[in-house]
Amino acid sequence: MRIVLDTDPGIDDALAIFYLAAHRDVAELVAVGSVHGNVPSPTAAANALRLLDRVGWTEVPVAVGAHQPLAQELSTGEVVHGGDGLAGVAGPPSSRAPVSVSAAEQLVGLARAHPGELTVIALGPLTNIALAALIEPELPELLRSVTVMGGAIGTTGNITPHAEANIWHDPEAAALVLGKGFDLTLVGLEVTATAQVDAAWVEDLTGSGGPNAGFAADLLRHYLGVYSRLLGQDTCYLHDPLAVAVTLDPGLAATRDLVVDVELRDPDTRGKTTASESAGRPAVKTLDQFDVTTCLNRLAAALRR
Repeated sequence: MRIVLDTDPGIDDALAIFYLAAHRDVAELVAVGSVHGNVPSPTAAANALRLLDRVGWTEVPVAVGAHQPLAQELSTGEVVHGGDGLAGVAGPPSSRAPVSVSAAEQLVGLARAHPGELTVIALGPLTNIALAALIEPELPELLRSVTVMGGAIGTTGNITPHAEANIWHDPEAAALVLGKGFDLTLVGLEVTATAQVDAAWVEDLTGSGGPNAGFAADLLRHYLGVYSRLLGQDTCYLHDPLAVAVTLDPGLAATRDLVVDVELRDPDTRGKTTASESAGRPAVKTLDQFDVTTCLNRLAAALRR
């Protein structure tokens, strides 16, 4: 599987990259695009380069993506992920620099050069994917598939009572992408909120002695502190690794096809995702069930490598 990763690292984005890197037997990372979300897009690109260096993917190009949403002001999530996006432990910058083209241009160029071969995994707002689809109207046919971590169907949001963060950060882009006709799997909060780890799970990582395990544990200690302070709970959610896991192994989940709409007009429910079986827009795959235990076991193994 040849993958283009669109991401805004971000603590759980970092864990998703480690998961992907531990499965090189089934996945080739072709390129990375950064996007605004957890941090501004240039910071996300710098973090992506740092993380790729950590796992030895030093030849994978990283492109800086959209600096702001299509139709609203920029808002980022340092309050959750830390000022550097990586819990204050990002470390020195990579010796590499991002490529000269934007993330959307990079994606379009790769899709044209390798039609039908590439899978996009989008772990942040969908601004880059929307821009790429506007540049190249045939992008849904050129890509093999798209996995999106986003949405909250039939459950509460994690940034407003109605909206999931990745969709809320650019609802117009999400509406465009979800209605464009991609072979798309939507991995929403209704599933990812079941993937929770606690302090004991995190401390188990440190016993392995691996450098990435120790780094991941530092990230997750910060994450647990944020969840404790803001939500009063002793676990944290690992949204993004689940999106990578189900992309690499669709057998982890059961899906059903639904039409997913995004609320754009009502300011109180802006970014809300609703699903139905009605026609009128292309359907996407949504997750009905997910083998969370297997996913978390595989993530722990990946972090220890």
